[in-house]
Amino acid sequence: MKMNHSIGRAIILGGLIAGSIDIGAAALINWLSPVFILQVVAGGLLGRGSISGGMHTAALGLFLQWAMSLLIAAIYVIASEIFPALKWHWIAGGLVYGLGIFAVMNYVVFPLSAYRRFPHFTLLSAGENLLAMLLFGFLVAFFARQPHAQFPATKYH
Repeated sequence: MKMNHSIGRAIILGGLIAGSIDIGAAALINWLSPVFILQVVAGGLLGRGSISGGMHTAALGLFLQWAMSLLIAAIYVIASEIFPALKWHWIAGGLVYGLGIFAVMNYVVFPLSAYRRFPHFTLLSAGENLLAMLLFGFLVAFFARQPHAQFPATKYH
């Protein structure tokens, strides 16, 4: 598989847009400022002291958020090159991917971070966070989709 312009574009747009919206969603869900959310993201690397780091740790948090978002987008985009059905059925693929993102971020990444704990959700907060990750997966899949894809003729005729 060779990297082409559309693959790179899908990774960059999907990752940066979904990652940026994710910060806004986290701020809205938690009624906190985006700067504080970015400091919390940096805390995954630095620990709780990141909150007192001001704009320096917020900038680190933004870098980390975008780096993770680009990696998450790259996984889906590359998978969609290998499995074209992810392009044809991009809405379903993106929503299922969002479920996976929710599980991995909350039950693998967060416990392995400097916070070293599992998330504690209420029914409402679990729903809000799940919706945010479904939106993330949807956005990544949107940029990876094949808007004019033809289904293989042998499969549907």
